Amino acid sequence: MKRLRPRIALLVILVVVAWLGLRQHEETWLATPLPALQQPVIYQLPAGASLTAVANSLQRAGWLDRPWVWAWYAKWTGAETRIKAGEYLLQPGTTPAVLLRQFVSGAVLMHTLTIPEGWTFKQALAAIQASPVVVSEFVGLPQDEVMKRLGLAGRHPEGMFFPDTYRFPRGTTDRELLQQAQARLEEELASAWKKRKPALPLRTPYEALILASLVEKETGEPGERPLIAGVFANRLRIGMRLQTDPSVIYGIGESFDGNLRRRDLQTDTPYNSYTRAGLPPTPIALVGRAALEAAVRPVASEALYFVATGKGDGRHFFANSLVAHNSNVARHLANLRRGSGHQVR
Repeated sequence: MKRLRPRIALLVILVVVAWLGLRQHEETWLATPLPALQQPVIYQLPAGASLTAVANSLQRAGWLDRPWVWAWYAKWTGAETRIKAGEYLLQPGTTPAVLLRQFVSGAVLMHTLTIPEGWTFKQALAAIQASPVVVSEFVGLPQDEVMKRLGLAGRHPEGMFFPDTYRFPRGTTDRELLQQAQARLEEELASAWKKRKPALPLRTPYEALILASLVEKETGEPGERPLIAGVFANRLRIGMRLQTDPSVIYGIGESFDGNLRRRDLQTDTPYNSYTRAGLPPTPIALVGRAALEAAVRPVASEALYFVATGKGDGRHFFANSLVAHNSNVARHLANLRRGSGHQVR
């Protein structure tokens, strides 16, 4: 027995040294960038996948050469059951340890979708559903059913969603994106309404939203939004019809062929601001922050008319009287005839 003790002690020492060497080797590997990751790649970590399945998947893809070490490290650190499904962007220089932390953090790849100001709800929904990373729940549903499923039954969808660039992971649904856009609209509208000028000819935030949609569609020059809003506010105060073409066009609907005719201005619809006084019944487009702020804080002026300059710059001539407006219309027509780029004084 006495002769065996030194041998056993030596064996224990050898085992400990070997184990420490193996640990050191594994820790070095865990801290070394994965050699196969020479360029960014996207990896989809499936929902419900086990750690072993993920490790084997990474090995088959050629990105992880020691899946057993990686799996052991995950178990040892308690990360085995904390990995999160999703789409991940794996960058060159990523180490096995960093890779595991990335999967545990849930820092999934985010995609973007831009909904422009002035779009209709129909256009926005079509763009959302056309995204290859969005899961569509509302395909083929009528607008009233979509609103019902969003918890907004009975409400008109136009203008009820905020145009912006949204970031979201793959697998986000059209319902989730619309809910996010609707919540943003409520926040932006409430914020704008709190900043409104006194004595506005608007009774509710919804009326401000309607007016903002008219402003949004009437000008291509951002700086003119408060001026346009001022004209509309002046007309509302004195009961003058708004006579805004975009509202008429919205009322015509899908049958509009791009050419607004005199008979269109004379054909009554709920949105025909030539035949009906006051605001249209709903917004006619999605409204951005600048248009909302213009609607509640219009420029104080006596202007009652505006017409495009005719120079293709998105700007308008403004007038306080019909006589001055008719003169501006003549300038507009002259500019159209001579072409853009010639300044008329």
